[in-house]
Amino acid sequence: EVGAGKSVLLDHRAGTATGCHVVRAAGVEPEADIPYACLQQLCAPVLGHLDALPEPQRDALTTAFGLSEGEPPQPLLLGLAVLGLLAEAATERPLVCLVDDMQWLDRMSETILTFVARRLDAESVALVFARRGEASAGLPELLVPGLPDADARDLLASVVPGPIDARVRDRIIAETGGNPLALLELPRGLTSTELAFGFGGHSRSPLAGRVESGFQRRIEALPADARTLLLTAAVEPVGNVSLLWRALAVLGVDP
Repeated sequence: EVGAGKSVLLDHRAGTATGCHVVRAAGVEPEADIPYACLQQLCAPVLGHLDALPEPQRDALTTAFGLSEGEPPQPLLLGLAVLGLLAEAATERPLVCLVDDMQWLDRMSETILTFVARRLDAESVALVFARRGEASAGLPELLVPGLPDADARDLLASVVPGPIDARVRDRIIAETGGNPLALLELPRGLTSTELAFGFGGHSRSPLAGRVESGFQRRIEALPADARTLLLTAAVEPVGNVSLLWRALAVLGVDP
């Protein structure tokens, strides 16, 4: 579920992939209707190996990614092309491919990547997907549940100032189901008295919504200029820092 730590697990895998070439991609909701969007993101760092592919596979990839003109490639040919491309990239050193937020992949990227994952055999390639909900059919899966009680208690204690009544602590852990993000974020800004009633008593709102409400509460406590900066950064489309500061200057917010 949201906040279970899927992205952190991918970060851990990247950090321990010693001697490997790590490439990463992530699904994003606005690109869910753009064919091959995530596939292009994952393959871009290894496109230097295109010339090693058979011509039909090479043409399929370059057409799918808009590098050449042609009819949309057949999924089977494109899947074999991606499998070949990753295998070629792994001849230099093992290749680790990490894909986050798979639930937001465009349909064609998910189809091709699961096709490739099911056909990895002797290649020195690892494909690891993280997604909410059910895993893709036919792939090995590792469910990521909430933290065990002992670990959840330690994590909660790391963000709650001062002592906390054992019954209140246990109720909070039960309410969050040991969800790490909820344990880290929901206590922020709450007084000891507010914590004594858990995170909203018997609230039925989804955990993700309650975490977002916690973010909103923290944002509302910021000065007006800081809130303007956050909002401007949120709508700035490409991470262009110069553009961000020019926009803030127009809005009257200085460094």
